[in-house]
Amino acid sequence: MTPSAEILVVDDEIQMRRLLRATLESVGYNVSLAENAAEAIHLAETHRYDAMILDLGLPDADGITVLKKIKTWAEYPIIILSARTTEDEIINALDAGANDYLTKPFRSGELLARIRSSLRVVQSNTVQSTIVEINDISIDFDSHMVKKGSEIIKLTPTEFALLTLFVRNEGKVLTHNYILQQVWGPKFEGESQYTRVYVGQLRKKLEDDPNNPKLFLTESGIGYRFAADEE
Repeated sequence: MTPSAEILVVDDEIQMRRLLRATLESVGYNVSLAENAAEAIHLAETHRYDAMILDLGLPDADGITVLKKIKTWAEYPIIILSARTTEDEIINALDAGANDYLTKPFRSGELLARIRSSLRVVQSNTVQSTIVEINDISIDFDSHMVKKGSEIIKLTPTEFALLTLFVRNEGKVLTHNYILQQVWGPKFEGESQYTRVYVGQLRKKLEDDPNNPKLFLTESGIGYRFAADEE
């Protein structure tokens, strides 16, 4: 996905809309602006976008309502950018279909990194490559072979399934329950110790410094995020 991607920014504060437009246009993105839910839905229905940045505190409707409605047809990533910071609110947005969640105030570099990751997931899903290379790690999904540099890394079937889930959702915050449902099944919902143990094992095998992870990032109280090029 090239930097000329079309991005819809939805925020009721004019200063925030101006800041986001300047930040995104500085790296080549094309930006459309909406100041309320009605305008956001209208633009989303009548234009083709590659991503959306959505505030939750809109004047005419809650952002979760907008998120759920647009996700019924839109396949592009939606990143929440909100002043709401409680774990329940963040998890609610992610469970409603948000691809990522950033709280205000935010760092421009982090926002741009999250956008790049979200757009790259869309592109990789289109290409459907069976081999993915991330830094010095190579993953062959057909043969279930993982290499770090020239060394073959032995992963258990569960570790490989978890790694696959992370790579296929690069840049997206995955809640503990979502990971458990996808890797272990719905009966394991709430058993977050499983995710902690297995993410720890992947860090030991694939991170350069497991105590200072750069790939498997913890989203405190929520889950994890796989980041290939965090800034």
